Amino acid sequence: MCHDTHLTDSLLRNGCCQLIELKLINPTQYRFEHLATQMKWRLQEGRGEAVYQIGVEDNGMLVGLSEEDLRSSLKTLGRMAEKVGADITVLREREVDYDADIPRKVAEVLIRKVPDDQQFLDLRVAVLGNVDSGKSTLLGVLTQGELDNGRGRARLNLFRHLHEIQTGRTSSISFEILGFNSKGEVVNYSESRTAEEICESASKMITFIDLAGHHKYLKTTIFGLTSYCPDFAMLVVSANTGIAGTTREHLGLAMALKVPIFIVVSKVDLCKRETVERTVRQLERILKQPGCNKVPLVVSTTDDAVTAAQQFAQSPSITPIFTVSSVSGESLELLKVFFNIIPPLSNSKEQEELMQQLTEFQVDEIYTVPEVGTVVGGTLYSGICREGEQLVVGPTDSGQFRELTVCSIQRNRSACRVLRAGQAATLALGTFDRSLLRKGMVMVSPEMNPTICWMFEAEIVLLFHAKTFHKGFQVTVHVGNVRQTATVEAVHGKELRTGEKAVVCFRFIKHPEYLKVGAKLLFREGATKGIGQVTKLHPVCQYQPPQSEHQA
Repeated sequence: MCHDTHLTDSLLRNGCCQLIELKLINPTQYRFEHLATQMKWRLQEGRGEAVYQIGVEDNGMLVGLSEEDLRSSLKTLGRMAEKVGADITVLREREVDYDADIPRKVAEVLIRKVPDDQQFLDLRVAVLGNVDSGKSTLLGVLTQGELDNGRGRARLNLFRHLHEIQTGRTSSISFEILGFNSKGEVVNYSESRTAEEICESASKMITFIDLAGHHKYLKTTIFGLTSYCPDFAMLVVSANTGIAGTTREHLGLAMALKVPIFIVVSKVDLCKRETVERTVRQLERILKQPGCNKVPLVVSTTDDAVTAAQQFAQSPSITPIFTVSSVSGESLELLKVFFNIIPPLSNSKEQEELMQQLTEFQVDEIYTVPEVGTVVGGTLYSGICREGEQLVVGPTDSGQFRELTVCSIQRNRSACRVLRAGQAATLALGTFDRSLLRKGMVMVSPEMNPTICWMFEAEIVLLFHAKTFHKGFQVTVHVGNVRQTATVEAVHGKELRTGEKAVVCFRFIKHPEYLKVGAKLLFREGATKGIGQVTKLHPVCQYQPPQSEHQA
């Protein structure tokens, strides 16, 4: 007897696939094969993840199943997952009120399978928040698996400079990783000694980009948000100080760059419950303001964390709020549940389209490594990059591009043969002269014909300016991984005041840059701030293929 119903596509969204099933009891062999094939397709569509809801009608009504039927349905789902090489985790089961004598339940199940062509699913989370809000400590606790001692011991592993250890303040951008295996269990440094071990046993990796909270390092924080293309931003707010210092500014930056944001209220062990609630209310008030238009969702149970992860991915206006302690460990499990379930924002189709394009790698960091040579870190914006690939890098101060060869590739500190669009990595360039490179350059396919410009136009909104914004004014412009001072050459229309919109022509003052029409733009100078979009480029001249005498 086959009781199994058909699937609905009504909840397929945003790269994570949600499917509704009433029940899956004793399907025929033909039906089982059909369902397994469908699961395989769903996993591809969701870039390796899909959520099944069992005991729910096609129209979304929670009907529920008896305990026996639910167990039998989960068993069938397990067999389907085994057939396609995936793992299943029951996210939650809950009883439903339905007119029946026996209790009935619905279940949500996460199916995860790492795509064959990659090591793990990868999500990037930018960590924002005011100085001393507990960002680095929270990351230390999540990634090292040990609670803090209340005096910042957990964050010491994250600091990169001596002055950071001495002051306890982050001034640079550091990367930390948290893994989840296919069963949804945490993989971090508590069991694994090295990043390579974490990469080997994890099927999902969260890369945290730890940004600086101090106002003095704001340019570093903006660079981290614009160039590293984070999927999400985590704003850390200290429960005892509330919304202070750069908190509002960081929230505004993430919203201006359209990065979905969630909030973690830290240090709840230091305050009374009323203080924590006051900070949460303060956050809710700010999020609901007309400028933000967000819907706050306070997470206090595992059920809330599952709902928050699913709704956050489906609607950019939902803003989950967690209240945690890095010392007592309170609610850290809820945060881990959230990270485990949260799906990638782009779906497989969008990534496929980017991979079809020519190679473009944005250079964000440059190092010299003994016995390896010059190494660049950054993000592959489009295309595919392989070991041994010939690319050109530029523009130089004179607007030229130079040839180079990619000797080897590393992702999350472990070797990788192929890099795909959207992935961050470090590329070893062998003996290429480091002094010829700078942040903001791009490495592209020789056939790309990149457009280089000194001047460009952008439609901007002036967020704050003390006086009027006019020709001759100098600002620091951030576009993706480009950061340079530019002069306002012309303001089309009248002089600008705070809150006004206009098309402005900018000219870089040091060297030409590689830009794209449609790129998001942020500019600042002291109290002056603005956002916008590049609308037109004034190319210097079309790119010339590198001559042999220009080779490094």
